[in-house]
Amino acid sequence: MSAAFGDRLAKAMAERGPLCVGIDPHPNLLEQWGLEDSAAGLAAFTEAVYEGCAPFAAALKPQVALFERHGSAGLAVLEALFARAAADGVLIVADAKRGDIGSTMKAYADAWLGSSSPLGTDSVTLSPYLGFESLRPALDLADENDRGTFVLALTSNPEGKSVQHVGASESGHSGESGGAVAKRIIAAATAENASRQWEQMGPCGLVVGATVGQALVDLGIDLSVFNGPILSPGYGAQGASAADLYRVFAGVESQVLVNSSRGVLAAGPSVEGLAQAAQAARDDLLAARGA
Repeated sequence: MSAAFGDRLAKAMAERGPLCVGIDPHPNLLEQWGLEDSAAGLAAFTEAVYEGCAPFAAALKPQVALFERHGSAGLAVLEALFARAAADGVLIVADAKRGDIGSTMKAYADAWLGSSSPLGTDSVTLSPYLGFESLRPALDLADENDRGTFVLALTSNPEGKSVQHVGASESGHSGESGGAVAKRIIAAATAENASRQWEQMGPCGLVVGATVGQALVDLGIDLSVFNGPILSPGYGAQGASAADLYRVFAGVESQVLVNSSRGVLAAGPSVEGLAQAAQAARDDLLAARGA
C-alpha cells in the first residue's frame, strides 16, 4: 500500500464524502429483502450494498458477527468482499471489536491486519478494555502494513457508561494517569498517532457515538486535539441528525467518518434504492458540515 491508512481515508472522504455504510445482514433484514438466512443470502445482500453504496461512501463497514454466525461459508463471503474492495480501492472497516492479550491479540492482528490473511483488510475495530496496551500487536501491525484501527472510546449504549465513565471524578494528570476511562483511551490513541508517520490523520482511530455530546462535556474531553479518524455511529435511524452530529464534533468535522446502517439499508433490496439512500445521506452530511 502506498500511503498510511489515515491518509488514504482522508483522500476517500475528500472525494466521496464522510459517509460509511454498514453492511449488516441481520436475519430480519434478510427476510425483509426476500433473501434466505444463509451464506447465499449474505452474498446477495453484500453484493447489493456494495453495488449501490460504494460510489457514495468513503468506506464500507461489514458487521463481522453477522457473517461469523454462518461459519466458514459466511467468512468466505467476507473474504470475497475484502478482495473485491481491495481491487476496486474501496476502503473497509471490519467491525469485529477484537481485544485480548499477548499471543491471542497478535493472532487477531494477523487475521484482520496481516498482509497474508484472506481476512486482512484496511482497518478493524478494537476493544481496549483489557488495557490500551493490550492492543499493541494490532497497533504495530496496522502501522507496519499501512492499515488502521478504530478503538472503542465513548459509545452511546447505556451500559457503556459503567466502564467508559469510570474515573470521571479524578482530576488526573496528562496521558492515561487520570480522568475517565474514555478520556484515557483518547489520550492513549492521540499519543499512539503522535509516534507514527502520516500527513493528514494517524492510523489509530476512535469510535465515538454521535449522541454522546453531553458526555464529552461531562468527562472533560476535548476532541479538537485528537489526530486520527473518528468513526461515529448514531446518525440517522439511531437518532442523531447531521446537525446534531456536527455539533458534537465541532472542530474535528473533517476527521469524522459517519456510519449509517439501518437508514440506508432500509432502502434495499433494490440497488437503485440503496444508491439513492446512500447519496441522500452523503449529501445531507455534506450540507450540514458546510462542505
